Amino acid sequence: MQANSQHARLGWILLTAPGGPVSARSALPVLSVLAAVAVLAGCTSTAAGGNKSSGPDLVSAGKLTTCTHLPYAPFQVKKGGAIVGFDVDLVDLVAKDMGVRQEIVNTPFEGIETGQDFTIRKCDLAAAGMTITPARKKVMDFSDPYFNATQALLTKKGRPVKKVEDLKGKKLGYQKATTGGIYAKAHGKGVELVEFEDLGLLLTAVKSGQVDAGINDNGVLFDYVKKNPDTAVTAEFNTGEHYGIGVRTGNDVLRKRIDAVLKKAKSDGRYDRIYKKWFGTTPQTTGRS
Repeated sequence: MQANSQHARLGWILLTAPGGPVSARSALPVLSVLAAVAVLAGCTSTAAGGNKSSGPDLVSAGKLTTCTHLPYAPFQVKKGGAIVGFDVDLVDLVAKDMGVRQEIVNTPFEGIETGQDFTIRKCDLAAAGMTITPARKKVMDFSDPYFNATQALLTKKGRPVKKVEDLKGKKLGYQKATTGGIYAKAHGKGVELVEFEDLGLLLTAVKSGQVDAGINDNGVLFDYVKKNPDTAVTAEFNTGEHYGIGVRTGNDVLRKRIDAVLKKAKSDGRYDRIYKKWFGTTPQTTGRS
């Protein structure tokens, strides 16, 4: 529309030029040059109008879509019809910084950790209490680490289980597609391993005696013990794990935005407040990587 109106104005100028009308043939070179300039100017204006083209490429406009797998309290859990948790609050900071709202999609963890959910554009990021591992880095990119974790054993209270090897001839439960499962398989010689689809099923199996112990990240197990005093965390293994927020491979714009928001939240105290809200204490300096 803009180029057409410029052509119309130019035509009027040429026809009413001093000395009489200019012939259409002689005017063509001028028309062509000015039309090209008009198109280029229009393109430049569109690209410069706001910097939206350089912002994160979102699956749905106005939303920051997060893939997670429930339940995984206190990182993400459904309460009163809403999904809340430590990870939820952190991603809310990112969404607010971007001027959008967070929308959470509950999906099998296997689809998250294999990168499939990014391939089919189910979500923009994955926040699921997810450990950064070499295998996962091949199928997605990660934010800077935002939480330190390790593996731990959960049993019924009063059972002296201090290591996986103590469960020889007994049943050890683990959650599918997790680092807890990897640890159990590496150290569970002579132990009967039982796989569960999600954390909720694993915890119920320990509480009911279906398995003799369960292995998972220490944060979620300690949270469970607070509300279930007939269970106990009997051992922790220093696996040196760090959680990261996953994004589609090559999505550097979103990854850097997440890193910037988390870095600022750690420096201005918001991270500590969110941490205390969900864990009842502030993180140690070593947990602020």
